[in-house]
Amino acid sequence: MNELLLRLVEDRIPAGHAPIYLPRAPRALYLVDGDLAVDFPDGGQHVPQHTAWLGDCEVTLMAGSQDARIWRWELMDAEQPLPVELRSAPGTSSVCKLEHPVELDPRTEWLMRCDRVDFPPGGVALTHVHQGPGIRCVLTGEITIETLGEAHVHPQGQAWFELGHAPVLAPTTPDAPTTFIRCFLLPRACRGRSSIRYVLAEDAAKPKTQQYHVFGERFIQLN
Repeated sequence: MNELLLRLVEDRIPAGHAPIYLPRAPRALYLVDGDLAVDFPDGGQHVPQHTAWLGDCEVTLMAGSQDARIWRWELMDAEQPLPVELRSAPGTSSVCKLEHPVELDPRTEWLMRCDRVDFPPGGVALTHVHQGPGIRCVLTGEITIETLGEAHVHPQGQAWFELGHAPVLAPTTPDAPTTFIRCFLLPRACRGRSSIRYVLAEDAAKPKTQQYHVFGERFIQLN
């Protein structure tokens, strides 16, 4: 199986822009600002601000009445990557915020999940692992990720990658609430279930400060 690449791109689409066509790929679209409609082979969906759409088919993006800012996650073959930019879409802009190779066991069936994680000021995600890799991006506030012997501070708008199996401790700023948006890859057996596991037995019973909102899940095919 070819190496896979997970990428997060920030797109800006002016209000009323002509339809934009994206090729087939497992993807999640989160509307940071504005709104749009997503047309796909068997239907369509309006996606307002602070919601998300997930799918793996060819799609048409229909601009709304306001300028839109989108966080677009896509999973692809690393040897044949998708373009970062929105092709044949003058007036739009696209910036790759982060891309990272991912290793998924081909003997396991996988899904893509997009969700939001909210912390009060000074909240912390105690040392934990997840069942798969993914890219997160800070929507508001600031978070520190301590993993693999290093600590990195991520302010608003910055993205980072987590392996899933590497333990992470994640304190947030005491100055304001913190929210990040996450797209990650999980075994299908995790559908509708939390993927987090706490490394220290004593942490499992402690009160948790973070809250979750799942926008959607989508089964994906690796071949």
